[in-house]
Amino acid sequence: MSRDVHAFQRAISPVSTGRSSPALPTRARNRDDDGLVKKDKNYRRYASGIERVLSSFETTVDEWADYISFLGRLLKAIQNKPIDTNIIPHKALISKRLSQCLNPLLPSGVHQKTLDVYTHIFNSLGREGLSANLSLYLPGLMPVLSFAALSVKPAALAIFETYVVAADPGYLRPALKAIILALLPCLEEESTEEFDRTLHILAALKEALGGEHQNNTSSADASGAQYFWQCMFLASITSKSRRPGALAYLARKLPLLGHSPDAKPLESPQNGDHSLSAGWNGLDAAIDAVASPEPGLLIRCFCAGLCDEQLLTQRGFLDLLVTHLPLHSVVLQDKVVAEDLERLISAATAVVSRRDMSLNRRLWSWFLGPDLAVENNSGTAMTPGQEGFAHQTRYFEQYGLEPLVRMMLHAIDENSHDPLERARPLRISLSLMDRWEIGGPVVPQIFLPAMRSVWQYQNLVVSSDSVAEVLRSSNMFFDGVESAMIWTAIIKVIKHAFDLLDKDHQAALDELKLVLFIVTTFNIREEEMLMIHMPIASLVTLLRVKALVRVIPRQKNHHHSDIVVLALKIANRLLDLVPSRAFLPERASEAQAKPAEYDEDSLHDNDTISKIDRFYTLNQGNVDFEGQPLSPKQIAEALLENILEVVSSMLQIGSSAIYSEIDAAVASLSFMIRKTPNLEEPDRRAFSSALLANFPGNVPIQQVHLQFPLTAGKISALEIILSTPSSRTWLPESLVRQLVPKLVMGLWPSLSPSRPKYNVEATRCIWRLQTISSDAKLIESTLSTLLMSHEAQDEVNPIDVEDARRLATLWIHSPTTSTTSQSRRSSLVRAGNEGGIEISAVSDLSFLERPLLLLLDALALPNNDVFDFVIEWLQSLPSINNIVSMLIDRVSAVPTVLLLQSASSDKSDNIHDRLLDQSNDSELCLYYLQLIMRIMDYSPNNVWSALSASNEHDRNHSSNALILARVCLRLLQRRLTGSEKSSADMRLNQAAISLLKQFLEGPSSALLAELQIEELLLDELVSSVELAQCLLQAPLMNIILLAVKLRLSSQDYVGMAKRHRPTSRDATKGSVSLSISTDGDDRKTPRTPRPVVAVMPTKLLHCFLIGLTSRNSRPVLDGWITFLGACLPLYGDNIFQILIPLVECFCNALGAAFKSVQSTFSKPQEEDTDSFEPALGLLLNGLEQSLATAHDRLMTDEIGSTPVKSPEQQQQSFFGTMVSGVFSSETNRTRTTTANNRLTVLLCFKDAVRVCFTIWSWGDYGTNSPLQDSAASASFNYTILRLRNRTRRIFEHLFAAEALECLETLIELWLSLTKEGKHARPATVFDLLHVLEGSRPKNAIPAIFNAIYSRTNPSALDPVRKSTLTSNLSDISLAAFLVAYTKSLDDDAMDEIWNDCMTFLKDVLANPMPHRQTLPKLLEFTAILGEKVDNTNFGEQRKMRRELGDLFVRLLTATLTIRPVGFSLESPSTANQDKLNTDAVSTRVSLDNRNSTGSDSLINVLAIIAPNLSKVLVDADRIASTCLTISTQVIGPIFRSRSFPENISQRMLDLMIALASIPEAAKVWRKDVAEAFNDSKFFSTSLSLAQNGWLPIIRQWSLADKERMPELLARLTTPTSAGIMFGVGANSARLEADRKAQLNLRRIAFLILAAANDTFVVNIAALQEKLVDLLNTTAASSPSSTTRAEIYMLIRALLLKTSAHHLASMWPTINGELYDAISSVFPDHTMETPNVSSLLQACKLLDTLLTLELDDFQMQEWLFITDTTEAVYRSTGSKSLAMVDELADELDSGAGASHFINASLTNTQQGEKRRPLLTASVTDGVGKEDMMEKVLRPFFRQLSIYAFESTYSMEAPDWKACLDDLMADLFDDSTLV
Repeated sequence: MSRDVHAFQRAISPVSTGRSSPALPTRARNRDDDGLVKKDKNYRRYASGIERVLSSFETTVDEWADYISFLGRLLKAIQNKPIDTNIIPHKALISKRLSQCLNPLLPSGVHQKTLDVYTHIFNSLGREGLSANLSLYLPGLMPVLSFAALSVKPAALAIFETYVVAADPGYLRPALKAIILALLPCLEEESTEEFDRTLHILAALKEALGGEHQNNTSSADASGAQYFWQCMFLASITSKSRRPGALAYLARKLPLLGHSPDAKPLESPQNGDHSLSAGWNGLDAAIDAVASPEPGLLIRCFCAGLCDEQLLTQRGFLDLLVTHLPLHSVVLQDKVVAEDLERLISAATAVVSRRDMSLNRRLWSWFLGPDLAVENNSGTAMTPGQEGFAHQTRYFEQYGLEPLVRMMLHAIDENSHDPLERARPLRISLSLMDRWEIGGPVVPQIFLPAMRSVWQYQNLVVSSDSVAEVLRSSNMFFDGVESAMIWTAIIKVIKHAFDLLDKDHQAALDELKLVLFIVTTFNIREEEMLMIHMPIASLVTLLRVKALVRVIPRQKNHHHSDIVVLALKIANRLLDLVPSRAFLPERASEAQAKPAEYDEDSLHDNDTISKIDRFYTLNQGNVDFEGQPLSPKQIAEALLENILEVVSSMLQIGSSAIYSEIDAAVASLSFMIRKTPNLEEPDRRAFSSALLANFPGNVPIQQVHLQFPLTAGKISALEIILSTPSSRTWLPESLVRQLVPKLVMGLWPSLSPSRPKYNVEATRCIWRLQTISSDAKLIESTLSTLLMSHEAQDEVNPIDVEDARRLATLWIHSPTTSTTSQSRRSSLVRAGNEGGIEISAVSDLSFLERPLLLLLDALALPNNDVFDFVIEWLQSLPSINNIVSMLIDRVSAVPTVLLLQSASSDKSDNIHDRLLDQSNDSELCLYYLQLIMRIMDYSPNNVWSALSASNEHDRNHSSNALILARVCLRLLQRRLTGSEKSSADMRLNQAAISLLKQFLEGPSSALLAELQIEELLLDELVSSVELAQCLLQAPLMNIILLAVKLRLSSQDYVGMAKRHRPTSRDATKGSVSLSISTDGDDRKTPRTPRPVVAVMPTKLLHCFLIGLTSRNSRPVLDGWITFLGACLPLYGDNIFQILIPLVECFCNALGAAFKSVQSTFSKPQEEDTDSFEPALGLLLNGLEQSLATAHDRLMTDEIGSTPVKSPEQQQQSFFGTMVSGVFSSETNRTRTTTANNRLTVLLCFKDAVRVCFTIWSWGDYGTNSPLQDSAASASFNYTILRLRNRTRRIFEHLFAAEALECLETLIELWLSLTKEGKHARPATVFDLLHVLEGSRPKNAIPAIFNAIYSRTNPSALDPVRKSTLTSNLSDISLAAFLVAYTKSLDDDAMDEIWNDCMTFLKDVLANPMPHRQTLPKLLEFTAILGEKVDNTNFGEQRKMRRELGDLFVRLLTATLTIRPVGFSLESPSTANQDKLNTDAVSTRVSLDNRNSTGSDSLINVLAIIAPNLSKVLVDADRIASTCLTISTQVIGPIFRSRSFPENISQRMLDLMIALASIPEAAKVWRKDVAEAFNDSKFFSTSLSLAQNGWLPIIRQWSLADKERMPELLARLTTPTSAGIMFGVGANSARLEADRKAQLNLRRIAFLILAAANDTFVVNIAALQEKLVDLLNTTAASSPSSTTRAEIYMLIRALLLKTSAHHLASMWPTINGELYDAISSVFPDHTMETPNVSSLLQACKLLDTLLTLELDDFQMQEWLFITDTTEAVYRSTGSKSLAMVDELADELDSGAGASHFINASLTNTQQGEKRRPLLTASVTDGVGKEDMMEKVLRPFFRQLSIYAFESTYSMEAPDWKACLDDLMADLFDDSTLV
């Protein structure tokens, strides 16, 4: 029902019902006597006697005997009334005292005496007097029956029976619900004497309101009966403790609602119309009384009972449902709205969660209706059998099926994140399936929604435990559903998904995802599923896929590929599970009860679909009716035929999206071939045509991404078919020989290195073809043909460079040529095995030898791009050993060589003749030797390592070099005559000699003289770059290099660097690291700088910048890097002038190339672009070489200008290879020049570190995945691995050269990543540092220390260890990084850094002033050391732990001494603002604070390290001393500051919580908390801080000190009025007393809220005594009545944190105060009016009581609000007797009230729970002068209907909302005096 006040139609009730307002208003309780009576002398004497007795209550009553004595005196005083009056004076106080005497804690004798007084008073008042004062005396009498002894109950019932029932109905009506609640406890036990008496009283009440049902029932009687039943239902709904009594009454008095007198018995559906739906008019008056004015409360009464926690209560209400409210009743079928019926069914079905058979049997009875024998009126009892079951099924389907299904669907669609709520419908459904009559019709309708709900829940961001809980329930539900029903639903979803394709693509995709979720998550391995349903479902799926694939070529946009692949995944999953026996023909007679007459001929698709539709539509998938729709043979043939058609169609489609999904279709084909090995040969013509189709001759480079997926799919299909035993039946050998070359040609474009997307995958495919091909030479010949198929082929350029690159890519990625790591080889082997055909770990490379020889022939044809590429490839090839071994094996296998090898043992004369016969082999032998020589010329470093390796084919395992030398020697030993010599022989000899000479002497070089034409050559080189003339660039660079060398030599250049600086590419060959010279002696002795007299050409730098950045020079980029490396040493000291633009050029080029590589893998297939991945390595080489040359030159200059240092001084250097000399020199000029040069180099180092870090961090785990195409994952991972390894080697060399500067640059990057937000990953910097050898903790930690010292106290640092301060880092930022880096280290690393850390900390403590800004972070750093050391064996040495603890204590002392907390006790915002305005130093600190990660304040650091103090300070005494120091120097000054509590932060309170958990700090922290808690400004704390910080602290404090509550209660003084009414200072003294009382009351309330429930039960009596004293205050007392608002807050705290039965003695006080507070608002009220704050808190107290629905208050709430149906169904013209409603009417009718007549309050936090109407959001921003009009008046007007609507909606109380609102009131200091 809506909460709109005007949304209800008011029922018109006749005046005779007694619903009109009585003559005496409710608030007459405050009007004791009539004016005329007071003038009577006898009456005054009578009133005075009663007053004397009442005044003695608070002074003389202590023990229970005092109560009896008091009651005796009171009774005697009342009995002395004058004869001529019926008025009892002081009736309000009398009623209050009598209520207090009915305290449950008092003995029964007191209760009996109190009832005697009540009896006398009621007898004296008479019927009219009692009726008028019923609201005064009845509330105290209400609870007595719930706790009265057996001897007391008769007297109490006698009062109700004699006096209460006899009262005027007009006064009884508002209190009816309360009276019923009071009487219900006597109905809980049927065997007691009070049971029947109570029933009689309730019947009398019902009769008094309107009379029992009679034949001539008047409208008044009917209205009274309706009202009685509605109140009974409300009592059962709202009071859980009294619900058993209500159940007992309903079981005896509730009318049977199953039929009316005019209704006919239930008939079977064959009779047509049912007479049970005769309509609402057929109901008799008794039924009408129960269900009118609307049956909502009747339904909710049953719902509340069915949801009760007590099993017996649930069982009783289920019995009531079966007997009194069956499903066929007119109330449920016609009168109740659909939502209420669903609510009732939901509550009824919820009982199955108890798993109690007694409950379940009653639920089945209610759903299935009465037995057929009972319903039959023929006089003959029918035996339950098939007809009875059919009757029950018809009954449920007619009356219960539809609402039950609706209820289940609504429960499923709630989409709750709670796993229990999500699983609840599934568990209920599982229980319903215990009865097939109920579960059978329900489950088919909810199965798919339930599965969809589970699937959606799995996709939500919830914990794995929650998903597991829901899946556990869903699996149980799934296993309970019949197989036929499951697959009927699945096939229906599959059909629906394909029908939705043209309408809603996403919906179709979701449907198929649901099916895939079902078949992959749940158990579908039942025999019936495997043998019957899954083959049919697979066939249906493939039929739909085939139809879709056929229409795809006619579509412009092929956007259904995701549908195809998803459907094929479903089919693959099913076919994988189906056993082979499911397709055996003989199974047909065994699997079905009724064998069908199968037509074994082939079926058309339409016939197949129609048979399947009939099977699952008419027979619901049940084979017991007509058998299986298709025979196993037909299913197998249809599956195989459709799979072949799908694969064939997909191979012929021109869509790249479909090509990439062919593997899914091929997998289906694989399953079927394996499952049906004996099936007849299918028609393979279409499949063969598809395999041979779509083989374009030349694939454009832009369409490589279109060609590869198609070719790979064909290979997979070919591989699967050839793996079957009958492969030759499918594919003849001739077809295979025709296919393999075409497939290799299709893969050839995908091997291009400029398109690295499918490089690895294409290599694997070629190896798979090699494995399945029967002809070993077939692939070799195809590759050779492809390599020589260049269109512009001629003698100069026989091979295209692109083809050469492809063959090189194939060689690199082949399994046996990769030597990077064994793991990579294994991954290639595993990946190659995906198709089911094994690739051995050491595969035969013979099919690559002939193409490789063709490629190496390019070395004989220089001056072309292929020649340049082969040289570059050989120089960077790690697997050149295979090439050299292959050439040596071939040259050894030449017949001439073999003959010469045998000549040493064969001395016969015919050896000369035999050599003549083999003279034609000279050319072949010469060819191999020339290849080896060319390889040695162009790749000297790699080839020497290969020649030194042993040859596996040699018997003695000799090295390749030795074998080759032997061959050359034997060739020279030939003795041929002059006539027998030929030019080939001579050249062969020369080649052998040259080769031997290289072995003996090694490579040599000489300077060549050239003309000085470098300027012109530079112009030509720039022009060739601009014109993309790659063939000219390499020769020009060689000539320019020679010309430059000649120019420098002609100028008598002396300073040429002769050392060859290796790049990191040579790291695997033993190269030294960057900045470490190969000449060890240069470091030991100073040398004079060499004069630099030569000048390099000015255009050379411009030429470098053009060549390195232009796209036209990309093919020869390696030549440019080599050219640059050769020219840089020639610059001498001038290199520093070109270094910055050169490095900037490299960084820009690297950035552009890196973005290109990223886009290659991030863009989809259709947007594939050129990749610059090969260029990245070359650019990195150039960058490293430039930095290495400049750094070498810098080191040379610094050595020459640095005086000799002693060994001791050199050992203090941070790196052993670095020598100080930056700041000391012979002259100022030298120092300035050297310093500038160092600054230049370091700036370039920083740029290099940044760009390398960007590359290294690509693809880092935890970031957004840059890969969008999963098909290229292997190539993606390979590319990332290469780039990471390359940049890592550069980092190693950079750190070896300038570790401190590189580390500072990484710290800058870490700071920037920290600021970027949650998507950034600052830990990537730590990951890099952990993998670098040069940045190990033993190197990195001292470097960080040096960086900090360089900024805090540089004069104390050795010059060689100082930072150049090129990084914009502060000491605080460095300290923050030190803390974060130390946290990331392994615990075992402490052994390496311990001594350095101890030394650093001791140095800091020796002079802490320079480090004053970083001391808090260093304190945290020390704590981290202690925590990590505690986890290792290294930390078991007690001396070390003691040393660390001593340093920590000293560091803490220094921190607090230098930066005392009292120095800045302003609030955080004020302090920060002041820091910004002080001076330059403080401004820098503020900026550092903003730039650092995390706050640097001491409070934050202490809050972090406090929980681990025991790990840092092992001794208990030291821990206690440290905690005391923190308390006295940190916490105490903050709490005692003038800015308290604005200076309190959450971290400060976290520190307090941490200290509270330390046993040694028990006394310390409790004292600090007590000081803060007792501060007068404590309640000025922000609400969030109070809730999140102070609540747990005070909770711990209350547990540690049990005397907190008595101490606070002792501060509450008794109000006094003497001595302060007049005089100087009276008002200020009263205000001071008021403020103290308010603060103490709030402290008590907050202490109660912070503690656990019922913590202060023992203090309830003392607290009540203090509250009673304070409630007697007046405006003139001290303290005054101003404190009432705090009293109401304290009562609210008690209600929220104390069990209701502990508050029984307080209810009279609470009720009386609420009554008086609200009564004071009436316009004609003459007593003291409370202030607005007190009135608002009183209203909030009432609102809280109504929200919590406490049982004891429910019997009192009728005094304040209308708690019955009259809150909604009130007759026009009648007035409510409830005080709040009466007050609202008077305020609305007052003058000037029309302005706000339509104002209303809205609860902004609507939800599933019942919240108060008056919340902080309602009162915020409303002034005291407007509080009545804008807040309180709408509150009074809405309260009754809001409370009734909350009850009607059956919302549970929101305790947290009540607590939050009370917290907001407590910490609102604006209401304090």
